[in-house]
Amino acid sequence: MNHRDDAAALDRDDPLASLRDQFALGRDTIYLDGNSLGVPPKAAASRAAAVIAEEWGDGLIRSWNTAGWFALPKRLGNKLAPLIGAAEDEVVVTDTISSNLFKILSAALRVANERDPKRRVIVSERSNFPTDLYIAQGLIEQLDRGYELRLVDHASELASAIDENTAVAMITHVNYRTGAMHDMAALTRIIHQAGALAVWDLAHSAGAVPVDLNSAGADYAVGCTYKYLNGGPGSPAFIWVPKRLQNVFSQPLSGWWGHKKPFEMSPEYQPDDGIGRFLCGTQSIVSMSLVECGLDVFGQTDMATLRRKSLALSDLFIELVETRCSEFPLQLVTPRAHAERGSQASFEHPHGYEVTQALIARNVIGDYREPRILRFGFTPLYTRYVDVWDAVETLRDVLATEAWRAPEFAERGAVT
Repeated sequence: MNHRDDAAALDRDDPLASLRDQFALGRDTIYLDGNSLGVPPKAAASRAAAVIAEEWGDGLIRSWNTAGWFALPKRLGNKLAPLIGAAEDEVVVTDTISSNLFKILSAALRVANERDPKRRVIVSERSNFPTDLYIAQGLIEQLDRGYELRLVDHASELASAIDENTAVAMITHVNYRTGAMHDMAALTRIIHQAGALAVWDLAHSAGAVPVDLNSAGADYAVGCTYKYLNGGPGSPAFIWVPKRLQNVFSQPLSGWWGHKKPFEMSPEYQPDDGIGRFLCGTQSIVSMSLVECGLDVFGQTDMATLRRKSLALSDLFIELVETRCSEFPLQLVTPRAHAERGSQASFEHPHGYEVTQALIARNVIGDYREPRILRFGFTPLYTRYVDVWDAVETLRDVLATEAWRAPEFAERGAVT
């Protein structure tokens, strides 16, 4: 592509173009960080006001029944389910990825141990998002029965690392740093052939790439709603357990929302049947209510259409960076093959942090991850082709003028 007009022509022919109008995105902002925090749907503000003023303000405690608050985790789970290849009543929206991962890792280890007591290994990648590794480490310390977290340095080492001692393989579908994507079905088969269980983290997959958990034969999965699903900062995560495993083991965070009859107020815990047993405590209703605004936009399209545009956007970005910024030390770290990448493009630069901050100062918002990685996420619901063109032109200018050398761009806040 040689001209901005070519990008504008693609936008005119884009079947998803009208969906951008449903998001509260400033006209001068080029937002390429939906892989970290999605843009608010315009409906979110009025929905929050209604929950606070009407359901909470007028309805008060009655709204647990009259506004459907109590049923919200399962209802939202069923709305989200088609995006990840889940069946009805296999998903609940609740808690955080960290706490949900603790639940399903505990459940998976118990199931694996009952099948074969010698299985004491959790296999994962060293490049996994740190919270996943921290949760696994913490759980192992709690169990204190000879469990081990075995980490590999490259995805190609996973197959050989999963052996007769492996209980669970804990895999992130799309790597947060590089955007590299696993073949879920193929890797799940390898995990099962070794007699282990497959736990998948969909944080950078849900709403970004087509996922079919049931067809892949996966065993458990977690994910968040605040990235591509546009649920809001810190919005509740989700947990998926197929029906074949839901009643096999009660997860360890046995709070009252996971009780079969919570309002009997029994002193003895009795887990709910089905996916409800993976709930824990009272839900964050205001935040959870906003998740539905993002899910409702997804209901107007399908993941195949979104994926086609996602790949076209990221292909264009990579092409333009490599042609228009070729004289600068930018190294692509995201796989080029479509089947091997999610919905982002990551480049390494010796001064990646400073370059990222200089871009943000010009309203081109991506983000930075150690070491030296500039991340750019592409959210087909609201990202345009002209955004890609303009972002690369801004990147080119920041590098050519060395604007990134300004001292303020080296200063680091608490969040990078």
